[in-house]
Amino acid sequence: MNKKMGVYRFLSSALLLIALSACSTIPTAVDQELEDPGFKDVFVHDPSIIKDEETYYILGSHMQFAKTNDLIHWEQLSESVPTNHLIPNIYDELAEAFEFAKTDTLWAGDMIQLDNGKYYIYYSACEGSSPLSVLGVAVSDHVEGPYKNEGIFLKSGITKEDGSAFDATKEPNVIDPHVFYDKEGKLWMVYGSYSGGIFILEMDEETGFPKKGQGYGTKLLGGNHSRIEGPYIQYNEETDYYYLFLSYGGLAADGGYQIRVARSKNPEGPYMDNTGKTMLDAKGKEGTLFDDDSIAPYGTKLIGNHSWETDLALTNAGYVSPGHNSTYFEKETNQYFIIFHTRFPNLGEQHSVRVHQMFFNEEGWPLITPLRYANEKLTKYTDKQVIGDYKLIFHGRDITEEIKVPTEITINRNGKIEGEYAGKWDWSNDKYVNITLNGITYNGLFISQWDEYQEAQTMAFSGLSENGDTIFMIRNVE
Repeated sequence: MNKKMGVYRFLSSALLLIALSACSTIPTAVDQELEDPGFKDVFVHDPSIIKDEETYYILGSHMQFAKTNDLIHWEQLSESVPTNHLIPNIYDELAEAFEFAKTDTLWAGDMIQLDNGKYYIYYSACEGSSPLSVLGVAVSDHVEGPYKNEGIFLKSGITKEDGSAFDATKEPNVIDPHVFYDKEGKLWMVYGSYSGGIFILEMDEETGFPKKGQGYGTKLLGGNHSRIEGPYIQYNEETDYYYLFLSYGGLAADGGYQIRVARSKNPEGPYMDNTGKTMLDAKGKEGTLFDDDSIAPYGTKLIGNHSWETDLALTNAGYVSPGHNSTYFEKETNQYFIIFHTRFPNLGEQHSVRVHQMFFNEEGWPLITPLRYANEKLTKYTDKQVIGDYKLIFHGRDITEEIKVPTEITINRNGKIEGEYAGKWDWSNDKYVNITLNGITYNGLFISQWDEYQEAQTMAFSGLSENGDTIFMIRNVE
């Protein structure tokens, strides 16, 4: 992807340092100096992450597979089902799955190492225009395989396990698995896409299959073919919440794909968004298909279509249909990361993986940093470091193919905000900041990041309101 996106023109590093020292109204440099990391990108749709020793791996739809040691420079390992090396002779090994789902490819899968030391791939196959799907598991002694099929454990689209008729408005499409341990050491699988919604099953660690007698498990949300998929659950020990990440909308460039979140004290729910709505009510109206208006009020929206330039015809600077994420907590550094695929303005269906740091605001809700991860570290900042002119994105709560464009504001040292939106700002403590615009307060934080669009280090802000609205801000370098 061309790094000289948009129509930016920037000062060189030397000129920038001169300008910073000469003009007291421009913030001083932060303690950590960032440089262009030379991103190396890969395409893995629906990336699910696993770490093995010092290497991170992501597995996605169509057996797309990649690895990295730093979450910045990626190496593509496979691009399709026929070229994959994880499951040798895959069309023979998974013949039953392909035959039942009437397909020759695999959709979003998941990788996990269980406490027995073995590695498991949870694969899904789907016909596509209907919930004719299967979920199965393959196992290996090594993260890069080879994996041996253990078999199918769940089907959808014809009959339920008890032999009764399948109702696609109420029953799940058995794809998009995420398998995880809870804080008590129990193993779970959350799954589902469109159709009857998102469900969760308790798993048997000995077999890698669901425990018997659960049917499709416990329903968490969705129904009536509402466009909700890609569930992923992350536990936060500090807040003691399980966070359920979801993708709303359609995955194509015109689908309005976006990432939302809800949380619960228990893996099985109930899950609530930050406005207090229960996610069990997030479903389409009866008799509807893809009724986005019914589900838009539910779930805290973290990121959607946006551009960092107002002239959309001249830029690729931003994201289109970002979604189907996984997350990772790095215990050694106490860092959370969110990994997702995204498309871009003016690049059609071309997609690539993006990794962003993720923090939690004072109310314990996730915040995605506005810019991709470039080894930045969160530190304390002064007023002088954060004041300046910013581009501001309102993500809103709608599900739309519209690309949100920035407005201009200025953060002043006197606590006032001026520009297209007037307001105020103040430090909630030495880490969090409250930014109030048109009477609505967004609680979040500043972080100094590498901006690949401006080709420079700058300040960024991510914040969330009590209304469930997320804002991103990036300071202009020139």
